[in-house]
Amino acid sequence: MSLTATPLLVLLLAVSPQTGELPQGSDPPSPVAPPEDFGAGSLEGLKPAEAAPADAAARLDALLKDHWAWTLENFPELSTYLGMPGGNDRWNDDSPTAFARRHADRLAFAERAAAIDASTLDENDALNLTLFRRELAVQIAEWNTGWHLLPVSAREGIQDAGSLADTISFKTVKDYDDWLTRIDAFGEKMDATLALLGEGVETGRLHPQVVMSRLPRQIRAQIVEDPADSLFYKPFRDIPGVPAEDAEKLRAAAKIGIAQTVVPAYQRMLDFFEAVYLPACYEHVGCWQWPEVREEDGSVRFWAGPRCYEHFCGKFTTTDATPEAIHAVGLAEVARIRAEMEAIKEEVGFEGDLQAFFTHLRTDPQFFYGSAQELLDGYRQLIRTVDPELPKLFGTLPRTPYDVQAIPAHIAPDTTTAYYREPSADFTRPGTFFVNLYKPESRPKWEMAALSLHEAVPGHHLQIARSIELADLPAFRKYGGYTAFIEGWALYAEQMGEELGVYDDPYARFGQLTYEMWRAVRLVVDTGMHDQQWTRDEAIDFFLANAPKTRLDVVNEVDRYIAWPGQALAYKTGELKINELRTYAEEELGEDFDVKAFHDFVLGAGAVPLDVLEERVKAWVAEQE
Repeated sequence: MSLTATPLLVLLLAVSPQTGELPQGSDPPSPVAPPEDFGAGSLEGLKPAEAAPADAAARLDALLKDHWAWTLENFPELSTYLGMPGGNDRWNDDSPTAFARRHADRLAFAERAAAIDASTLDENDALNLTLFRRELAVQIAEWNTGWHLLPVSAREGIQDAGSLADTISFKTVKDYDDWLTRIDAFGEKMDATLALLGEGVETGRLHPQVVMSRLPRQIRAQIVEDPADSLFYKPFRDIPGVPAEDAEKLRAAAKIGIAQTVVPAYQRMLDFFEAVYLPACYEHVGCWQWPEVREEDGSVRFWAGPRCYEHFCGKFTTTDATPEAIHAVGLAEVARIRAEMEAIKEEVGFEGDLQAFFTHLRTDPQFFYGSAQELLDGYRQLIRTVDPELPKLFGTLPRTPYDVQAIPAHIAPDTTTAYYREPSADFTRPGTFFVNLYKPESRPKWEMAALSLHEAVPGHHLQIARSIELADLPAFRKYGGYTAFIEGWALYAEQMGEELGVYDDPYARFGQLTYEMWRAVRLVVDTGMHDQQWTRDEAIDFFLANAPKTRLDVVNEVDRYIAWPGQALAYKTGELKINELRTYAEEELGEDFDVKAFHDFVLGAGAVPLDVLEERVKAWVAEQE
């Protein structure tokens, strides 16, 4: 899972960064009717204006540059996350008026995009225009879901805002002054967030109590007696390269700001959350509960839950597949993978049924490290064996390095097994594979190889770093993407462990199957809860019955799906399409098939929607033939 998991295109066009995976809320919904074909990203109702063919490319270039400048200006937290200068002293403006203004801006960008005659553009520019129009259409459609009113969950939100400092390189006094300015302005950011949450209560845009009940502990952790214990103070603990007298002034100012602004803001959040918000949250799980909300004139402001979920399915899979169809694919994949698991169980000579084998894998001490440090060292050692093997499957590798770090302890109990954070735009911050060291006795060795291939190389780091290094991509594609492609590639990368020689025993191969099963189960339980009204317990039980992941992991995963409808559908959908296209290329090209050339081509345009990927690969195969 990328921090971008999903990925940065959510930030570029939605936009609102989160720690490691980018955040929950997008901009606010609008009463304006969105395009119906949100899966394909059409712009119905926006008719191209008369445009001189000769200037279409120049108009597109100006449009994309204007939009990127608008993005960095409107989302300074994204600018910080990317390592771009200019916004480090500001928070995103999360006020209702800012959401409304940004929505109007997007509609204006969409009109400009619709007015460009694509027939006069070369192939690269035509693709840029298609993808830009498509992403704007998806965001305009999302306006009617009310997703912006859900800005916090147990995995992300303002309760972890101080972690943004981890993405900043503090080198000068100005860097520290900028962070102090953000500390002093944090009260306004909190009040804007509370206003969104309040509107969520009024309109029924809420998560269930079972997942939101995790938040009070996280909020209380920010209400510190000693300002030096705050996440916001972390940059001031060590101030290298700054004269001692200046360093002490910075520390004193930080403590005052945290005590007078940050801590009271979190106390307001806790009071509101416990008295108003949590009691209003749903008893049951699933966005099917969200009501339709209408304006005074009778027009639809927010769609009802089932229509919202259809939108999320289209957005995250980049297909027009229905929840019912996705659920059926998931059940078929679960059955297929389960049969392969049975074969490995027989191979290792385990006596007992598959459930007993799962219990063995979850509990036998031989499968676990004795400490968090041993687990971290194990990951670092494993990943070093993968790097030298990559030239077997790739002709072009990214130049940007990556490292392996522990997930911060304050969020580890409530988050997933691992995630990836992209390198900064200036490459001064490497890509980072974060691993969860909380309760190492619940983190089995047999899952480590598949997880490392997914999050680092040849998965997220290789794909995302390559995309950032593509010089001819416009910024919205270089730093963005599509979850189905990005997570589909990372799941496909897990399968490459066989070709890379990483799965050197049956248990490691079973680990790969476990992770593939995990993503197949997602298709079933995500659609089960949000479309078919499954309970949380039903989802957990189905997961545990079909994968040997530990109960801690399973519960955290299911709660993630509850709070992020549709996102979990992207992984398996993307992997199935990439596998399908590789098989197509192998069959069409026969002995002329070159796996290095195939991989380089698939990654050579950055992340794209799955239908665009299919068109591109089939055209490439035709050229090879």
